[in-house]
Amino acid sequence: MVDMTTVRRAVLTLPAAQLGPDNPLPALRLLGGGATGAANGAPTVPAAPALPPTHPTHPIPGVDGRDRDRIPRDMARQLGRAPLRTLLPARVRDGYGRERVPTVLDTIEIENELLRVTVLPGLGGRVHSLLHKPTGRELLYRNPVLQPAAFALNGAWFSGGIEWNIGARGHSTLSCAPLHAAVVPAPDGGRMLRLWEWERLRDLPFQVDLWLPDGAEHLRVGIRIRNPHERAVPCYWWSNTAVPEDRRVLAPADEAWHFGYEHALRRVPVPRTADGTDRTYPLRSTHAADYFYALPDGQRRWIAALDERGDGLVQTSTDGLLGRKLFLWGTGRGGRRWQEWLTEPGTPGYAEIQGGLARTQLEHPPLEAGEEVSWLEVYGPLTADPAAAHGPDWAVARASVEDALEAVLPRAEVDAAYEQWRAVAADAEPGPSLATGSGWGALEVLRGGYELPGTPFPEELLGEEQRPWLALLRTGALPDADADADAGADGGDGVAAKVTAPARPGATLVSDAWRDMLETAPADAVTEYHLGIAQWAAGDLAQAVRSWERGLKNAAARWPLLYCLAVADREGGHPKRAAERYAEAFEEQYGGDPVVTAALGREAVSVLLETGCVAEARGVLSRLPEDVRARGAFRHLEARLLLAEGRKGEARAVFDAGFEVPDLREGAEELGNLWSRITDEPLPAAYDFRMRPS
Repeated sequence: MVDMTTVRRAVLTLPAAQLGPDNPLPALRLLGGGATGAANGAPTVPAAPALPPTHPTHPIPGVDGRDRDRIPRDMARQLGRAPLRTLLPARVRDGYGRERVPTVLDTIEIENELLRVTVLPGLGGRVHSLLHKPTGRELLYRNPVLQPAAFALNGAWFSGGIEWNIGARGHSTLSCAPLHAAVVPAPDGGRMLRLWEWERLRDLPFQVDLWLPDGAEHLRVGIRIRNPHERAVPCYWWSNTAVPEDRRVLAPADEAWHFGYEHALRRVPVPRTADGTDRTYPLRSTHAADYFYALPDGQRRWIAALDERGDGLVQTSTDGLLGRKLFLWGTGRGGRRWQEWLTEPGTPGYAEIQGGLARTQLEHPPLEAGEEVSWLEVYGPLTADPAAAHGPDWAVARASVEDALEAVLPRAEVDAAYEQWRAVAADAEPGPSLATGSGWGALEVLRGGYELPGTPFPEELLGEEQRPWLALLRTGALPDADADADAGADGGDGVAAKVTAPARPGATLVSDAWRDMLETAPADAVTEYHLGIAQWAAGDLAQAVRSWERGLKNAAARWPLLYCLAVADREGGHPKRAAERYAEAFEEQYGGDPVVTAALGREAVSVLLETGCVAEARGVLSRLPEDVRARGAFRHLEARLLLAEGRKGEARAVFDAGFEVPDLREGAEELGNLWSRITDEPLPAAYDFRMRPS
């Protein structure tokens, strides 16, 4: 008797570091080395301080001259297209630490007689586990802990499972955010889990449909991204699967585009590179790297990770998911340190196999106005002849895996499943909610009047974050803007009164439509603050500064506007004035919201040190609460400050006592750089996160 597929709520307990509060300061820092002026004549802004080569928004690398003529035309057009200026309107998520406690997580399980799929709807819809029931094998790398780290575009991310990356190059801003979830009818008449949200970096709604036909060993995943706007929008998607790194990774390609931490893109042979090393085994590489496989046109799209017995995981798709990639950490000290950082020491490591809309993650193909893109992915077990799959003949190895895949999951069957999903299930309306995401999609649908069958964003999803913007949409003014403007004109006794800005500025919106509304709203301090941020995000940098300066004239709470102006000075090549404004903003805010105090103090100390204002930096750091100064990020600042004060021995003592900076970015080198200024001794392994060759 065959069991019916079930979709049900469940819970999972993991040792987890709590996410903590988002950074309350707007994410104004320019990405990718600065920005240029807008069409209205804003001046060019000098480049921002250099980002590490691993930063997701680092400028696109150069292509080796020998490889330029071999780049496919569509790839050449898209390399470096439409990079992000900033992370706006997203918030930076850096409130987490490194202390893990048992935590109960809500999950959704999809299960039939052969496979159990565990999904984390509150954490980006991550597939945490793919358990093959007949053998008891976990097909994914299943992280035994939940440890956020600064790998997402906006910070918090964690390793393991299958994640859905949308927006721009890097891990999604939704990596640790809740998605909407509900059951919908599957194409075969069973039950299907739908996840959906509104991605804010590119303002695009998307859905992920997961289902298991009765008797199937392979999970089907239908994905759709829609562009409801009247303009083309840069599009990005990479599905990222973590697998144990003691596997061979196979894909149907003889060449790959290698992107390492030296920040260069070059074409290399597969499986063996010029030095003779077989890079399809992740543990045979020393340094971390990406390999984007050059799959021939017409070739079935697949990638697999198989152990020494020929068993493992395969991912395949319809042709719409064009690219395939291997990411490996390598065996170098930095890569090993990162593997420990993301889980428990002694835990086996992982590699990533990925599928994307473009040949590389350096591309953002356009999604035209009113258009959509969709495809079907399939994940599940695969067994191939181990002698062939691990043999020295790459053509034979590839063929053996592809033949095994065709035997258990024919290409025609995947294509037919996609057509059936699009025809009968993709637009199906969800049933009762299993999980709730944000209210931003509801606000955008209300503003734009969009019709999005299958992914409802009803008005009841609107929450406190959206409330001011709903008021702007309906009344033409942010809350109390009219009353504040009246008070500013005449406080009742003939004396002009100050207009207040919020103690902790709320979330902001930066798209063209919202910027237009802000430009016609009553010009109080709150409105000028948000208008300046929208102008800054659009590249209208000079006008943003003018808006913030106007708001500052009659703002009771001046620090949010001072902060924005400080960042503008820092990005604009005026470091001394930036330092003065950071210090003034900190002074204005001091004694207020403790989360703001810590975030603003951290930035202020760093900028003051960069500009040689050592005494002023000490003054800010010393005024922070003791529990804040005890955090790893602030111990790092303390070591920097001690060195600047000429107290090298005490700076060394900070390292000897030990500290951890929870939000170190991937490839971070600042700890090693600071250590080298203190001593000539080798960098201790605990601080070695370097990913490039020395």
